[in-house]
Amino acid sequence: MDGEGASGLEAALDFSGQVAVVTGGTRGVGLAIVGALLTAGAEVVTCGRHEPTAGELARATGPDGRVRVVTFVEADVREADQARAVVESATERHGRLDLLVNNAGGSPHVAAADASPRFISSIVALNLLAPFYCAQAANAVFQLQPAGGAIVNVGSVSGTRPSPGTAAYGAAKAGLINLTETLAVEWAPLVRVNCVTAGLLDTGAGAEHYGGADALDRVAATVPLGRMGTPDDVAHACLFLASPLASYMTGANLVLHGGGEWPAFLRAVDESAPPS
Repeated sequence: MDGEGASGLEAALDFSGQVAVVTGGTRGVGLAIVGALLTAGAEVVTCGRHEPTAGELARATGPDGRVRVVTFVEADVREADQARAVVESATERHGRLDLLVNNAGGSPHVAAADASPRFISSIVALNLLAPFYCAQAANAVFQLQPAGGAIVNVGSVSGTRPSPGTAAYGAAKAGLINLTETLAVEWAPLVRVNCVTAGLLDTGAGAEHYGGADALDRVAATVPLGRMGTPDDVAHACLFLASPLASYMTGANLVLHGGGEWPAFLRAVDESAPPS
């Protein structure tokens, strides 16, 4: 790539002067997304249900050499009024909003037969309703701005395949993909809405989650690229979708899974296939 091409690429990934809201941005994938945006020059606001420690607030040096620190707003985005308050806080503080990343989500492992109505409602609210509420609030701002804005939803492969042990989560993430496609149609042309569907991730607690380092290695071996994804992988995909490099992408589902998982039937007929 020549110098002119390189400078054009750097400019496309320079978020200086832009304002972003990232939900759930104090740990894991959310923390990586916040850090990447700060490094790219954006002013970032994040939120969570509990006040974070100083060490959980990302800071990074932007392209202009200035150290930026994320702004935290205490809120439960499962409640529509609190989701709206997060967006209002960002616009009041910075005078604009350019990007919303719906990252907050997750679920503990609970068998579908044992999941209580309260548990199911809570998981669906966090993983589907909260992104919807935040998107509505952001869209109200974007539609009044000449340049509009962008929304990136962070999904999961649990929404594209069976999700045993996390049925409500998988169903909600499947709904998030459809929500992405629908909002992209309804809110165009000023607002682009895309989804990053993340595959198996090692967020630092993988060994504990999978039952030890050896188990984690065996799980990673099932991924064609030979490793699990990282929070930075997801963050980079979010920046791409939010940037001018993806200016003609909307309603898209960017699947980030390292090639997917080996089909079970291949393991049944080929002993050399990676273990399950």
